[in-house]
Amino acid sequence: MTDAIRAFAGDCTVETDDRTHRGRVLVLVKPDRTVLVHDAEGYQPVAWLTRADAVTVESDGPGFGLTARLDDRTLRVTADRIRRSVYPVTEAGIPVGTSPDSGGPLVRTGGAVVDIADDIRYPLVAGAHIADEPCPDCGLPRMRVDRGATFEVCIDRDCDPLDDAVRERFDRAWPCPDCGDDLRIIRRRGRLLAGCDAYPDCETAFTVPAGVVVDDCPCGLPVFETATGRRCLDGTCDRWTG
Repeated sequence: MTDAIRAFAGDCTVETDDRTHRGRVLVLVKPDRTVLVHDAEGYQPVAWLTRADAVTVESDGPGFGLTARLDDRTLRVTADRIRRSVYPVTEAGIPVGTSPDSGGPLVRTGGAVVDIADDIRYPLVAGAHIADEPCPDCGLPRMRVDRGATFEVCIDRDCDPLDDAVRERFDRAWPCPDCGDDLRIIRRRGRLLAGCDAYPDCETAFTVPAGVVVDDCPCGLPVFETATGRRCLDGTCDRWTG
């Protein structure tokens, strides 16, 4: 369901813990319970409370009262008369395409691609970039991701899973440095890992970093080029000197 901003406008008294304002203002209550009170000047609200624990609105005929509380802070707005409106809102982000299902815009925001029309989120993996060409199967954008190599997969993980692409390329590609068995590409506790095939007898496992394989470490594991430099798959390895 689409979220909404509630708007209240009128001649209001605005009370916070340390001051009182009076004037014709616009009060906005956002879906995350952030309350903003704007007057005629500038972009800065005259009073606000970010992500309040609770927001209550009281009406007595034309009378109006709004109380927002966060920890030990309180914001109170009262008026004899008020005008009210409700406006559907969504996240706002960088346009990255058009939804093949709804025909509405797709935007990238907060680590995800969001279908504004259908209010559907497609979470992106860390370090992902939106590719130029859409997915040939479903029409959604593809993301470009470095996980040992550079892969382009659909943002819908049910359509074209990144795990499958990494597994096809690197499953059993490297030996376990502790027991010599193969390292398998697995997902465990939300992380993509190169984990020993002998698990649980051998619990060796390494997070596959955001980077591409560029060299071999003296320990037998691959070396990754990452955003912070080169490193062994084993982030604690002291045999890679760079």
